[in-house]
Amino acid sequence: MTSNHTDCHYCLQSLRGRKYALREENAYCVTCYDSLFANPCEECKQPIECDSKDLAYKGRHWHEGCFKCAKCSHSLVEKPFAAKDELLLCTECYSDEYSSKCFHCQKTIMPGSRKIEFKGSSWHESCFVCQYCRQPLGTKPLITKDNENYCVPCFEKQFAHHCYSCKKVITSGGVTYHDQPWHKECFVCAGCKTQLSGQRFISKDEYPYCVDCFSKLYAKKCAACKKLITVLGGAKFISFEERQWHGECFNCAKCSVSLVGQGFLTRQDDVLCHECGSAS
Repeated sequence: MTSNHTDCHYCLQSLRGRKYALREENAYCVTCYDSLFANPCEECKQPIECDSKDLAYKGRHWHEGCFKCAKCSHSLVEKPFAAKDELLLCTECYSDEYSSKCFHCQKTIMPGSRKIEFKGSSWHESCFVCQYCRQPLGTKPLITKDNENYCVPCFEKQFAHHCYSCKKVITSGGVTYHDQPWHKECFVCAGCKTQLSGQRFISKDEYPYCVDCFSKLYAKKCAACKKLITVLGGAKFISFEERQWHGECFNCAKCSVSLVGQGFLTRQDDVLCHECGSAS
């Protein structure tokens, strides 16, 4: 500005008819003002004189012509920009260097745009859609199959099995029994209704039973020890005239020699080896 102001506050030379600058109500000639107060430009390191535009960001200053993207050198004046490690970058360069890329289209997710984070990957909101109906998934429940995402209705329509017991959709897990799918919680003992998934069980007339129920309902008692005979693990038992024995219990009633695989004689309720049976 020019004025009939008196003298420069620093050099005391007359300001009459000259340009000057005010600072804290004191007038300075341009030369003194620049030497005393001009900020150094972050880019060119030269002082930003009072007749130049001083652009400031977080305590740093630039000439208008020096305020550029550190990568592509395009001007950042009146344009959006981002800072990274004290460097100023235009949004395009910042995105290329540092922004996430969409898992689906592999294009940059621009700063400020909405994105979806799912299983460690980022997606454009418009790219995060059901593989089948192509409707946006957003924050809706979804199911992933072979790295593709589906809304629940489409997944059930395309892939889900229906439980043989309750007829409802099996969305995860499940067991197979007699070539039919079951919910784990639906696959229970026909007797006590205990869940059988991961447990030992025995089938009878196409119904599954836990070991305890099967034993109580159907297992035979050993004619020798009177304990229940189960068939778990391929355990062997001997059957003769509607009587059954554990393999280790099928012994001669007199000398206790094992009769498994051997000939034997019977006398009333006893079974005897040939030697004991002949001697009696």
